[in-house]
Amino acid sequence: MHLFSVFSLRNRSLIALLTVVIAVFGGIALSAFKQELIPSLSLPSVYIVTSYPGASPDVVNTDVSTPIESAIQGLENLDSTTATSNTSASTVTASFAYGTDIATSEQKVQLALDRIKTTLPSTVTPQVITFSLSDLPVIQLAVTSDLDKHTLASKLASLTVTNLKQVAGVSDVSLLGAASQRVTITPDADKLKTDGLTSQAIKTALGANGTLLASGSITENSQTLTVQSGSKLTTTAEIAALPLLGARAATAPTIGDVATVALVDDPTSGYSRVNGRAAVSLNVTKAAAGNTVTVSNLVRQDIPKLEAQLGGNTKFTVVADQAPSITQSINSLAQEGGLGLLFAVIVILFFLFSIRSTLVTAISIPVSVLITFIGMQAAGYSLNIITLAALTIAIGRVVDDSIVVIENIKRHIGLGEEKLPAILTAVREVATAVTASTITTVAVFLPIALFVSGLTGELFRPFALTVTMALLASLFVALTIVPVLAYWFLPSKKPRKHAGIASSEGPPPPTEESRASFPAPATVAPGAPSMPGTPSDTVLAEDDLERPSRLQKIYLPIIRWTLRFPAVVLIIAIVLLGASGLAASGLKTNFIGNSGQNTVTVTQTLPRGTSLEAQDSAARTVESTLRGINGVRTVLLTIGSGGSSLRAAFSGGGSSTFSVTTNPDFDQAKLQSTVTAKLKQIKGKGQLAVAAAQGGFASSNIEIDITAGSDADLRKASDSILAKVKNLGPVSSATSNLSASLPYIAVQIDRAKAA
Repeated sequence: MHLFSVFSLRNRSLIALLTVVIAVFGGIALSAFKQELIPSLSLPSVYIVTSYPGASPDVVNTDVSTPIESAIQGLENLDSTTATSNTSASTVTASFAYGTDIATSEQKVQLALDRIKTTLPSTVTPQVITFSLSDLPVIQLAVTSDLDKHTLASKLASLTVTNLKQVAGVSDVSLLGAASQRVTITPDADKLKTDGLTSQAIKTALGANGTLLASGSITENSQTLTVQSGSKLTTTAEIAALPLLGARAATAPTIGDVATVALVDDPTSGYSRVNGRAAVSLNVTKAAAGNTVTVSNLVRQDIPKLEAQLGGNTKFTVVADQAPSITQSINSLAQEGGLGLLFAVIVILFFLFSIRSTLVTAISIPVSVLITFIGMQAAGYSLNIITLAALTIAIGRVVDDSIVVIENIKRHIGLGEEKLPAILTAVREVATAVTASTITTVAVFLPIALFVSGLTGELFRPFALTVTMALLASLFVALTIVPVLAYWFLPSKKPRKHAGIASSEGPPPPTEESRASFPAPATVAPGAPSMPGTPSDTVLAEDDLERPSRLQKIYLPIIRWTLRFPAVVLIIAIVLLGASGLAASGLKTNFIGNSGQNTVTVTQTLPRGTSLEAQDSAARTVESTLRGINGVRTVLLTIGSGGSSLRAAFSGGGSSTFSVTTNPDFDQAKLQSTVTAKLKQIKGKGQLAVAAAQGGFASSNIEIDITAGSDADLRKASDSILAKVKNLGPVSSATSNLSASLPYIAVQIDRAKAA
């Protein structure tokens, strides 16, 4: 490995240029990093969501879930499938092996569904959905206004959503809770009968009108024009004026003559309130290549303009934002890394006691980190708490190689050797040891990236590879750049020649103990490259060999004591090992702990089939309690389905969600405990669960899957396990999705009477 130093010293200008290139491209990579809380993960699962209105769970399972699950069994890399059949809805989850190209798997799932399309009920259309952390909203806004709800909804859809979608890095903006309208046509059966018509005549009229048709082209007066037939229906009056064909009367009646045409509000399917006031929610999702912090900042900058654009005392309230916690986490880790760098330089200065040697070593740290930044950018990694933690750990280790090299170079130069051969000899002596030490440490982290599978492997692979790149970069710097810097910065030391080893006025002759405590002076090894002006022999001063350094004065007595009492040292080591094991067993174990975000999510679950009005009534009690807690800033209530199909599929029905934003200056763990204690005092309002933000996807839930031969055995086992789990101390709440089956009405036909 010392050949790297030989090459670098022979091409010092090239190494200088390389260092500049590393600094430039490392800085570019640092400025281009995406900022996220954790590495972006795509879960290797495909969800097939199917709506089957009016169907009971048994019908859904037989007609939809089972055929779909059977159709995808032969897909490549498929690990398992799970089918959940609820009233009017089916959800089939296909889990693939980690590392599978989920986009390709999604296409294969869609092809499999297309092949069984004719076997499914004609009224259902399965929807294939995938999920990644990028699908989580970057920022969530609640909109309150004095405008009419229809005017507000129209302006939000046409102005606000359009403007937000044009923000750099934004993928989608979803509008939840906005009022919507529809046209209803209520036929009058008596009037239809009088004209000899049926409701089919109205359907025929609607199907034959309101459509734009391409009708070819025409050339006239040296100009060719395309022909468009028909016109769109834009008002209820235009619909009411459509004529109906086939009537008895000589003049064809219109839809308005035999039916009532009206524009009415859609039935309420959910509620959205912020701090008790009716609101509309806007969820902003970033693109896969977008920067979470940048997107959030750009959206916040546009809020005053969006409020002024809508008018009507419209106010946008930020109820959830990933950016502040990401920025805080990254800044904290960056600050700790900077302090680590500073303390490392101070410690190096203390031990080497040389400003020039410390400067050389200090330069090697940022150069190694910049090389790591280039590698991270090439690997597509972002700047998050995982990769920053890896860099923080690596800072203390990347300096080791450079310290060993520069210290040995300094020692050889201090012995009076010529600078160039001294550097070559010093690097050759420690190159093998430095390389072995670095590779050994790499062997600790690299297996995490290579052999740990599943979600843990996907999450911590950037950590392992970042540390590995930093360590290998430090080895490269120590063997190439450090020798060149030492050649430029370290001063030469001229040898002091003496006629004798000691005189009557010189230091006392060395004792046997001192000769055994210190190594003999190093000389240029045979075969080293000869340099002009290199003396063939150097006689060193006796006091250079025998005067112990300050550090040696400290650790030599300790070494002598440990060698004198080896049994005591072994006993102390065994006691420390045992104490460490006991301490480790008492540590809490978690996948991803609390991320420090000032957001808490409260879920209120009522029995399935609970009406929307009953959900709203129960939610008001919880909403009032949350708003009365000191430290709670905003409470966003969402009742009913809304947003993505994935949420609708897994919401379970009968649930209300409270997105609580707290004061960031408060102790978040203590505040969460207060929220939990206050909610436990509420009785008869369903099951309430409190969850703090944990990296965007991780949770403290434990799921237990139960299989049985019959529905009765399954229900019995579920009830038994649920009853025992609820009584466990660490469990805050326990639910069973089996007990959440939505009641339905079953009509049994007497076939004989029907015949």
